[in-house]
Formats: sequence, C-alpha cells, structure tokens
Amino acid sequence: MKPNRIREKLDAGEPTIGTRIHSSWPAIIEAIGHTGLYDYVEYVGEYGTFDLYDLDNMCRAAELYNMGMMFKIDRANQHYLAQRALGSGFGSILFTDCRTGDDAAECVRITKPDTPEDGGRYSVYTRRNTYMGYGGGTDYVEAMRNTVVNLMIEKKEAVENLEAILGTPGVDMIQWGPSDYSMSVGKAGQRNDPSVLDAKKEVFKTALAMGVQPRAEISSPAEAKDYLDMGVKHFNMGVDISILHSWWKSNGEELKKAVESA
Repeated sequence: MKPNRIREKLDAGEPTIGTRIHSSWPAIIEAIGHTGLYDYVEYVGEYGTFDLYDLDNMCRAAELYNMGMMFKIDRANQHYLAQRALGSGFGSILFTDCRTGDDAAECVRITKPDTPEDGGRYSVYTRRNTYMGYGGGTDYVEAMRNTVVNLMIEKKEAVENLEAILGTPGVDMIQWGPSDYSMSVGKAGQRNDPSVLDAKKEVFKTALAMGVQPRAEISSPAEAKDYLDMGVKHFNMGVDISILHSWWKSNGEELKKAVESA
C-alpha cells in the first residue's frame, strides 16, 4: 500500500496545495509533478471522460512525484466510482451534492473498510492498491481508514444542515461550491451575490470552528490572502481547461491584432 500524501499532511496539521485537471492524460500529472510544488492533483471526473485504465495510470504518474490523487465524482454512481478510484490508488474522494448528515454518513461508509468497528462498505478487492496479494490484512484495512473524505457544500440544503454534515465522524474536509449553491437558491450564475458570499463565509467559519478543514478553490495566489486570514490552510489552484483557454484567448487576441495591423 502506498502512503496517502493528503492524509499525512492533514494529520500533521500541515497545509496542502493541489490543482485540478479535466484531462485523464498522465503526462499532465507528470508536468505538474515536475514543478515539485504540489501535494496532490484532483481529477474532476464529474466533468471529464475516463475509463478504468485511466484511473490506474493517473495514480501511477502521481506516485512518481510523491503526489496524492483526489477524485471528484458524480453522486449518481458514487459508490462504484469511489471504490474503483480507491482501488486504483486515489487517496481522497470529493463527493458531490451532499445535502444532509445522512448523505455525509453514506459517503464515509463508502470509503471505510467493512469491519465491525468501522462499519464501512469497502470490502476486499484485488485491485491496483493491493498488488501483489489479495488484500484484506491489517495494512489494507488501515489504508482504507486513511482515505480522506471531502464533501462539496454546494446546495441550499447542505448549508441548512451544515452542522449535521460537519459533525459526521469521518468527514475530513469540505469544499464550497458557489455555482451550484447560487442556482439552488434561485440566483443562478450570481456567485458574488452578497447572500451567496455571506453563506460562503458562514460555511468556512463553521467548518473551522468544528474542526473540519475547509479547502479554498482559487485561480491565483493573490486570492489566498483572505482565506489565510480566516485560518484556511488548504488550497486548490487552477484547472487545466481554464488555464489553456486563458492562454489561447489572451495570446490569440494579441497575435490577431498584430497580424491584422501589419
């Protein structure tokens, strides 16, 4: 079993820095790893396309650089997707559309071992994380216990049930989702509406008070300051498709002007 980079950092009280990708091409993960600056890569499988081979290969690439992998999944098939990702070597699952304490408890059960004391639903599987051998021993059980459970707080009901969600044993991190939240309160697309921003502040404040680590998604280092002032230590910066679009747009516009004015 490989060390769980994200779990190690969390348990040590150390900050984490990650980034997000839509592409399942392992070379992208290697490019990130070559920087030596990131603790993990989040694959946003909720939006990207992938097969089971991709999950294995992404983890292989991350392990070359001592990075962890987090998998953001669709709620519709969350049990299957989460357990296949864990079997590939992902150390953290980011569950979407969590609305209640019961939802949070189910997310935890999906990732935890099927033992009397853990009460989880992750059994013994012959997958990449157990090679060579069938698994099921003490190392296997401990690895499953170390899975980092991260929950999106992105629905009106989730904010209303926030303390029940945060109080669920086994929930390690939360991530604010302004786009979904704004839609669920009838303000679609208004991510910076005062009421949406107030809800975000309350979510971060409550999470910190209850000992669950909130993670901030940012697009540049300058955005980190306000979160750092709040006590936030975990950041995920940038996403591949937006980075590429921004470069193509700004440089394309500049080149087009130069060509047309020549």
